Amino acid sequence: MQPQPDLPELLYISDPLCAWCYGMSPVIEQVQQQFGGRLDVSVLCGGMFTGEQVGSIGPDWPLMSGALQQVAQVTGAEFGAAFRALGQEGSYVQDSAPPCRAIHAFRQLRQEQAARFAHQVQRAYFHEGANLNEPATYDALVAAFGIEPAEFRQRLSSPEVIRGTELEFAAVGKIGVQGFPTSILRVGSQGFVLARGFQPYEAFVAGLEEALHQAGHEG
Repeated sequence: MQPQPDLPELLYISDPLCAWCYGMSPVIEQVQQQFGGRLDVSVLCGGMFTGEQVGSIGPDWPLMSGALQQVAQVTGAEFGAAFRALGQEGSYVQDSAPPCRAIHAFRQLRQEQAARFAHQVQRAYFHEGANLNEPATYDALVAAFGIEPAEFRQRLSSPEVIRGTELEFAAVGKIGVQGFPTSILRVGSQGFVLARGFQPYEAFVAGLEEALHQAGHEG
């Protein structure tokens, strides 16, 4: 199911390894539910940890662990003991490419459920301490959406998905996103930046309604 060209499109630009995105994703899920028929939601992955940024979590953990309390307090997101243990142990490799490929591949199959799946990937990491670099991690996640795990693994390693994810990173770079998450409403040739970072649902919806009004797409 592809976005309808006549509907406004909400671009939710995030990264599976971004803690603030983990807090924001439920807001986007709720928007998708409440604004069904009024706009389409597209989840784009930005690639926060790619190239030279890929590396073990250990050196980043002291700063990261301190920030988790703020993220949890502001967004209500829950960071599990398994994830904290992963960070404290320090050897886990932070690499955005594998989970971004999973979201990219899933979006090709279930566009309308991509926001929900993206949050499930984030929850697997930040709550359960799952290894997002391991293809088997996604078996149970995709099975919950009625997707055959073995077929999904093949799709994950396909040149089409690998190249497509790289092009997605490049497209996000061209948009000029300076941080994750970023939410943009696109109506034809018009673009409205709704939020840079986290926003609670009520504030986000108020901005979204105002942007739709300005673009002439009142519901």
